[in-house]
Amino acid sequence: MTELARLSIFKQILEKGPIILLFISTLNEFDFNYLGLKYFSFNFPFILIYYWSLKRPGSLGYGLIFLSGLFNDAVIGLPIGVSSLSYLLICGFSSYLRNITLRPNKFNDWFFFGFTILVVNSLIYGIANIFFNVQIVYEDVLVNILFTFLFYFIFSSLFEFYKNFVYGASSV
Repeated sequence: MTELARLSIFKQILEKGPIILLFISTLNEFDFNYLGLKYFSFNFPFILIYYWSLKRPGSLGYGLIFLSGLFNDAVIGLPIGVSSLSYLLICGFSSYLRNITLRPNKFNDWFFFGFTILVVNSLIYGIANIFFNVQIVYEDVLVNILFTFLFYFIFSSLFEFYKNFVYGASSV
């Protein structure tokens, strides 16, 4: 195999990085309970989906996002389709922000992400409680929303570096 072919395969794997990371994060529902950190959780797929749908919409397909939601439901035990609906709602919010924004700003994206996860989590937990009678611990949900909101800024910086490395600084 030539050096150019190896480089091409490596570049293709790097371009599929967000998809691979999405499926790893949904199939491996990591939790910090084994460390004794009761009040520490965040929703990494929300951050990943929001960022890549906002900054580079072609990198994650809606079908793959829906499929990863189905896998997530099977892993964590939610009714099938609840996570898929929340992931697609996040895609909808990010595409709305992408279409109305003239000058992208990391802080505006961050605060709109906070609004997005508040709305999406409210809808999803409301649906889960009303239709599926899932018991909700609101304190845990609030901690999850708070840490997800706070970690968006950190992960968006990492994803920005990755995006510039893989796709170049001139990409959307």
